[in-house]
Amino acid sequence: MKGLKAKMPKIRMLSSLEKVFAGSEPSGREHYEYSCLKNETLSFQAAVCTDKEEDITVSVLGDLAGFINIYSVEDVPVGLAAFEDSDDYFISREPGEYPDILMPGDTIHALPGKWYAFWFELIPGGAAGNHTVNVSVNGTGAGVSIKIIDAELPAQDLVYTNWFHCDAICDYYGVEAFGDEFRRIFRNFAQTAAAHGMNCILTPLFTPALDTAVGHERTTTQLVKVRKQGDGYSFDLSLLEKWVEICRSLGIEYFEMSHFFTQWGAEHAPKIMAEDENGAVIKIFGWETETHSSEYDGFLTEFSAALKEFIYSHKLENNVFFHISDEPGAEHLETYLYRASLVKKLFGEFRFIDALSDYEFYSRGAVDIPVPSENSIEDFYGRVSPLWTYYCCGQCTGYMPNRFIAMPSERNRILGFLLWKYDLNGFLQWGFNFYNTQYSLDKINPYEVTDAGGHFPAGDSFVVYPGKDGEAVCSLRLKVFREALQDMRALRLLEKLAGREKVLEITGDITFRDYPHDPEYILRVRETVNSVIENKTA
Repeated sequence: MKGLKAKMPKIRMLSSLEKVFAGSEPSGREHYEYSCLKNETLSFQAAVCTDKEEDITVSVLGDLAGFINIYSVEDVPVGLAAFEDSDDYFISREPGEYPDILMPGDTIHALPGKWYAFWFELIPGGAAGNHTVNVSVNGTGAGVSIKIIDAELPAQDLVYTNWFHCDAICDYYGVEAFGDEFRRIFRNFAQTAAAHGMNCILTPLFTPALDTAVGHERTTTQLVKVRKQGDGYSFDLSLLEKWVEICRSLGIEYFEMSHFFTQWGAEHAPKIMAEDENGAVIKIFGWETETHSSEYDGFLTEFSAALKEFIYSHKLENNVFFHISDEPGAEHLETYLYRASLVKKLFGEFRFIDALSDYEFYSRGAVDIPVPSENSIEDFYGRVSPLWTYYCCGQCTGYMPNRFIAMPSERNRILGFLLWKYDLNGFLQWGFNFYNTQYSLDKINPYEVTDAGGHFPAGDSFVVYPGKDGEAVCSLRLKVFREALQDMRALRLLEKLAGREKVLEITGDITFRDYPHDPEYILRVRETVNSVIENKTA
């Protein structure tokens, strides 16, 4: 009607732990006050809704504006939200559109009555003290107070690996493995991983024998060039050298050598390609290579000399981990022990890790550093040092931490408190950028398929999306996971300043199965921790 003034957009200032859905007004508590340490990244959100179709633009003002990145939160389709036997700690167990993508930008096209979210990321660089950030959305404003405490988080001493899948880059972007264009894109993705706490990377000496159906193959991604020479082999490690150089330049300091045997039992060799005497590249090992193959044993023996020389010449001896086979079960113990005996003979001076949840593997000396799943951690806690843990699609019962798209963000972030509480040395998750269906039978577009073709709960297999021009596009789950790592570091700092009992007094006696299911608990604990740190360092 003529003369009526248009309504201004509604705005709700929210923490990073809320997920904003288009069809409903956010029900979580609004937050307008935050604190962080000087070298910490702080995230918060603005949920907005307008009564007409229009472009909505957001801006920030204040002395911290130059340190704030802005993203629009975009939805993705979720087919499989949860397995049938999952617990009830989900936002919903139903298919639908869920917020997950953080797309750099300050403008969205809004439909009337729908809710949208902008994500604000304050990066380190602002001066210690109290600040006000004014958020403006098409003329509607809201102020957020941020205190930057004059103290710094300690360096991350947790080894964190989120398995990097090189074939995803090759397949999605159509580039040759380890060529110039691959390396450009790889650098972008690895830089994103490192910026969010990943300091260890799965290194494909040979195409990883992971998530591959028996008899099938994944796109070849093999850093080691092999040449058959008579009855023996020669090895060119120049691609591995470039890999290490790039990773180190980004702050990735640990290298997981890909598994020497297939997943779930160590029964076969990984796919290994080699150049024959005529210059043709052929497969020399793979599914047809049984675990007891003397030819493969001989190959590994020759290869061990070349790889160890590389490790020592590049001063990597304290920064490498070796694998036998991923997720062996009790029925695989004897085969695993048989294979471990050879590989440990060849590489025994280095550390061996594997994701496994049967304590007998450790007690019988099959593995140096067992990586049990969260639901098995109590069997190892207090009996194994160093101790790691992992989660994958199976950790969806018993309220264990995880980061599926349909889970609330506090279930993702609580892990940081638990990593501190259990004094864990490492954490492993298998899918940084796995863009295949289960067993790698088909490739997916992660913008359209988020559940590995209906086989894994959405979000289990990746935390970044492939962006234009080879850029990695973050999920909000990756940002929240980084907050969990920062929480862990803050608790370790407070423990150093005030003692373990003080930290336990603040966090309470939590376990992997028993902790408050409340975002306000996490936010309240961090504010208390920050306040005590400020007092102790003043």
